[in-house]
Amino acid sequence: MPLTKAEWLKLEEKANELRHLTLDTAHWCGSGHMGGGLSVLDLLTVLYYKYLNIDVQNPQWPERDRFILSKGHAAIAYAPVLCDKGFNDKEMLKTFNLTNSKMGMHLDSNKIVGVDASTGSLGHGLSIAVGTALAARVLGKKYITYCVMGDGELDEGSNWEAAMSAAHYKLTNLVAFTDRNHCMIDGPTEDVMKLEPLADKWAAFGFEVRVIDGNNIKQLCDAIDEALANNENGGEKPFMIIMDTVKGCGIDYMEGDYKWHYGSIDEDGYKKGCASLDKTYEMRVARVNKEAE
Repeated sequence: MPLTKAEWLKLEEKANELRHLTLDTAHWCGSGHMGGGLSVLDLLTVLYYKYLNIDVQNPQWPERDRFILSKGHAAIAYAPVLCDKGFNDKEMLKTFNLTNSKMGMHLDSNKIVGVDASTGSLGHGLSIAVGTALAARVLGKKYITYCVMGDGELDEGSNWEAAMSAAHYKLTNLVAFTDRNHCMIDGPTEDVMKLEPLADKWAAFGFEVRVIDGNNIKQLCDAIDEALANNENGGEKPFMIIMDTVKGCGIDYMEGDYKWHYGSIDEDGYKKGCASLDKTYEMRVARVNKEAE
């Protein structure tokens, strides 16, 4: 279903709230993986506030859609989403990654409600997603599995083993995403280990591939709609959405800087970050008013 202007504006408002809550969380705990958290936050917003078939009151509902955050260090953004949705108490964010907190730097599915898989060691998420997608087929379930990977994570060979399996079993009920923010902990991805031509690689492994602006909510929705139609209409290939994103999206002094893969937030950085997020929101609302039908 096409994204309406009202729905687009509502999602932009929610994404802005979550960006601020992510910055708040990093400020409370003193540091965090802000770069990759902010680059993927538009996707988290779109999935949790438009697409995921989930029940906050019944988090283990067997028919629910599954979400695997393979780039588990983006929990600094994922935890605020799970709290805002009502799975967990927002007060927990004030102790994120602090001693004795249930909310660690990588979220533990045994401690945090709403997390379908504990992730942290990169390269495992797509393999888990292949398993849940296969389970749905065996059990006759209609749920969709969504999995998001980091681009630096694709240096791990286990991703490509999982990709072969997904294509072999024609898992159209799997929708995968690559957060292509072009940076990893040690520097630009193309300096550390070249990934391009990335779309061609996923296509060669048997995926239907789309490359989009991953910080554009309308493009995200259009791509997910296409992926779901691929599953519903008898497609034979799993779907990969490569999201071209900006590391640290929304906070100007972080944007595009691999050094903000992980960083500390002092009072000055927090205030500057809040001001930058407010400007970003204004620009994005203006874009909706210009581009929406």
